[in-house]
Amino acid sequence: MVEAFAVASGKGGTGKTTSTLSLGMALSEEYDVTVVDADTGMANMLFHAGLTDVETTLHDLLIEDADAPVEDAVYERFGMRVVPCGTSLSAFERADPDRLQDVVATLAAETDVLLLDSPAALGSKNAILPIVLADRIVVVLQPTIPSLSDGLKVQEYARSYGTGTAGVLFNKVHDDENVAAIADKSERYFGGPTLATVPNDDAARAARQAGKPLLAHAPDSPAAQAYKNAASTLDVRSGDSAGVAERFRSAVIPDSP
Repeated sequence: MVEAFAVASGKGGTGKTTSTLSLGMALSEEYDVTVVDADTGMANMLFHAGLTDVETTLHDLLIEDADAPVEDAVYERFGMRVVPCGTSLSAFERADPDRLQDVVATLAAETDVLLLDSPAALGSKNAILPIVLADRIVVVLQPTIPSLSDGLKVQEYARSYGTGTAGVLFNKVHDDENVAAIADKSERYFGGPTLATVPNDDAARAARQAGKPLLAHAPDSPAAQAYKNAASTLDVRSGDSAGVAERFRSAVIPDSP
């Protein structure tokens, strides 16, 4: 079985990478999980997962004529498999986004849940690939109307390519923000439920500084508990691994939105 989720939002700074790793760790209690930093232009998962010193990253798999096998960029960390992406501008410029399809297909054949940490914007082929390839998206939002609007744009684009919505995750929520009212509105327009409301938590910032996922650094923090709740709410659907892998390889990806 396998299902691929793109963790997405309409703008940067919503906490997609923290959310991807947190959901991955929580889901790994029940599933074989692989997380991929598919934000090839603004990658930062390697900082969050303590992988800054690794030799092979996703960039090495996307460069034409590169001979690195996919497994060389896969690292067993925190109970899951992590595929970080490098931060070199020259590597990004040399990377061929079309090769991501084969990489994702290979990973999909060997896992139950695939989480793709997606770019924030939809302005390039690199940015839209994870959303088009995924089965469903998890939309990470902040509890504001502009953030909802941005998230709806991502959902609209995803739907146009047959990608559904698994749910909405409100992140970095302050005590004085009326999330309930906004969540009620969001469930009218988004295709999935509100998975959780994650509080603005100093533990998340401390985890980033420590180079660990939140659930490894502060598993009992309020934010970590919220992510665990989100993972328990997320309904993971069983897909045929071979069929999903073939769909990834044969998907027709637009050059731009």
